[in-house]
Order: sequence, then structure tokens, then C-alpha cells
Amino acid sequence: MSDWKKAFRSFYYELAEDPEDIVLSRRHTAVLVIDIQNTYLEPKDDPAEQRRWQPFFDRMTGTVIPNCARLIDWARAEGIEVMYARIACQTEDGRDRSLSQKRPGFNYLLLPKDRVDSQIVDALAPRGDEIVVTKTTDSALTGTNLRLMLRNIGITHVIVAGIFTDQCVSSTVRSLADESFDVLVVHDACAAATDALHERELEIINMIYCHVVGLDDLAALLTGPD
Repeated sequence: MSDWKKAFRSFYYELAEDPEDIVLSRRHTAVLVIDIQNTYLEPKDDPAEQRRWQPFFDRMTGTVIPNCARLIDWARAEGIEVMYARIACQTEDGRDRSLSQKRPGFNYLLLPKDRVDSQIVDALAPRGDEIVVTKTTDSALTGTNLRLMLRNIGITHVIVAGIFTDQCVSSTVRSLADESFDVLVVHDACAAATDALHERELEIINMIYCHVVGLDDLAALLTGPD
């Protein structure tokens, strides 16, 4: 088990007191898995780009997806709400996308909602009536009714996993924090394009917008009334 109270500290919190213990209640906690979709596991056409992205692919297949599967299985077994966010547009030409997803470059995303590459990977597929929100924004709160659903269900704590740590994960975490949800980010169930970007973003958001914990920390935090 990691010492989550001392890990991933930025300059701002380097000398701060340790945070209080986290107390999770099954009834008031949700797991939110962000953007682990087929498109992000597709091999690159250019061999040089494939080599450049290979560490990310390795982290996804070797760490993030297996750990997300463990996280989801744990949540289901404990009766914790499991929810998903994915990037997908309602139109074939993507005219409903936000500006950030229309800009040229890496973040240009044209993922019509019914296309195979926009779907959540099979290994993490939703079951039954688990909620999936579809967004054309980085933040899962900004572009969906997720905020309303969390309030309706009675959720106060959101455990976040997924990709990319420095983009949609971070944007969602900040939005959740601004709405006064308590947020936990599972560092070994997330990834950015590089480990350096991943770790730097965790330092930036930790202890102000969320608490960064490890997957193996979670069971010990589930001490609140059911």
C-alpha cells in the first residue's frame, strides 16, 4: 500500500500537513472511468509514430486496463456505482463538437457515437444499467448531465480513472472539485501520453482538486456507513 498522503506533492503542498483520512461510503461513492475507447489503442500508421507511442500502449495494456478492470470489479462487488464517460459526437461530420475537439492536431477528434472506434474497450464494457455519458468536451461534467445524475443518486465522492491524465481526466477532476464533490484519482489506473506528463499532472491536481491514491489503497478507505 502506498503512502498516498505524502506522494505526488507539488511545490504548493510540499510542506503542507498530511490530509485527513478519507472515508468512503458505498452508497455515496461512484467510480468514473474516462475515455478508455478503442480509438486510443489503434496502432499508428507511421512506424516512427508507433515507436513514439509504444510506451503509452504498453502502459495501457499492461497496467491501466487491467487495473481499471480490477477497480470496476471491486466497485461492483461492493455495490458502488460504476459510471463511464466517452468522447463521441452525435453527428457524422462532428458539427456538434466543442471547439477544442475541432482544432487541428492531437486533440482533433471525430468519433461518431455509433462507430466502433468510439466505443469503450471490450475489457471494460459497461454492464446492465451502468451509466455512460457521451461528451464532446474534455470535462465529463461540462458537456453532459453527469452533475445532475450524481446529485440525484446521492454521490458525494467520485473515484476517477482513465485517460488522458493531463487532459480529460484533469478537466473532469477540476470540474468535479469546483462542484464540491470529493474526488480521488487512481494513479495506477490512469495514463497520459508519457509517464512524465502523467506524473506531473498528478502533482498539479493533488491535494487541491483531488487526492491521488493507488488502487490498493481503496479497500482500506471504505470505512463509512453503507
